[in-house]
Amino acid sequence: MSFVKEFKDFAVKGNVMDMAVGVIIGGAFGKIVSSLVDDIIMPLIGILTGGIDFKDISIQVGSATVKYGLFLQNVTDFFIIAICIFIMIKAMNSLSKKKEEKPAAPAGPTEEQKLLGEIRDLLKNK
Repeated sequence: MSFVKEFKDFAVKGNVMDMAVGVIIGGAFGKIVSSLVDDIIMPLIGILTGGIDFKDISIQVGSATVKYGLFLQNVTDFFIIAICIFIMIKAMNSLSKKKEEKPAAPAGPTEEQKLLGEIRDLLKNK
């Protein structure tokens, strides 16, 4: 399964435990990620786009000010947090699968194998 498909499946139909872990991790790393985006990533993107400060980007619509620059920063925050949560849950799921994958006990002989063994024993005794 590809990384993008797994991420899409996680984002669309995650179970309750995945969501609980996501909320906890998202809350714990939210300020760090916000600082990363606000203080490092967006200023660098601003330099690449000609010195634009995304906090100041807005449109005046009537008497309302639409601050879509802040919205872009928040979308970037969300994307980074979502990727981090996805990677953490993927790691936890792979660890739990390894614990569940215990070697199965060897299966006994099938009926066909038993019959072939009886035939072999009868041929030996003749």
